[in-house]
Amino acid sequence: CRAYDPCFNYELAVVIQDGLRRMCAEQESIFYYITVMNENYAHPAMPEGAQDGILRGMYLLKPGGKGKVRVQLLGSGTILREVLAAAELLQERFAIPADVWSVTSFSELRRDALDVERWNARHPEDPARSSYVTERFAGISGPFVAATDYMKLVSDQIRQWVPGRYVALGTDGFGRSDGREALRHHFEVDRKS
Repeated sequence: CRAYDPCFNYELAVVIQDGLRRMCAEQESIFYYITVMNENYAHPAMPEGAQDGILRGMYLLKPGGKGKVRVQLLGSGTILREVLAAAELLQERFAIPADVWSVTSFSELRRDALDVERWNARHPEDPARSSYVTERFAGISGPFVAATDYMKLVSDQIRQWVPGRYVALGTDGFGRSDGREALRHHFEVDRKS
């Protein structure tokens, strides 16, 4: 199962195209689980060079400005829009720049990291390999804050490969039957949280 949680239409298009190639053309014995929401919002153009990161599970969507302190914000699915708003809020109110990462698949990131660990354990005499998460966050100290519309466990899957303080925000517990804005506030996954 290749599970993805895209936010923007170009992310969805990249994942579907990859799935069609792998399942139909190459006849791989896999299937895709893609989460899409029914929220209406503007979809930007795909950033140059994002395709590989979309399929591997994460790419830098929006680098933050310069500053002494900086935070890394990770968002998955439609909550990514709240993460982008949080980055703006941090910059405007506190002069803290934030790099925003679109995480299209926490499970693909974890799968890659576990595969790398297994390869390194089985090949102790060869040069060690690095996971995609480790490569992308090399030289970045954080803090790192990840938000999803799902349980914290989803974003917590990559904790051990993130180099610094890592905070997972999610919707653990029992919610209220209300609109998304109220639910995201209740679960503390909105821009202010």
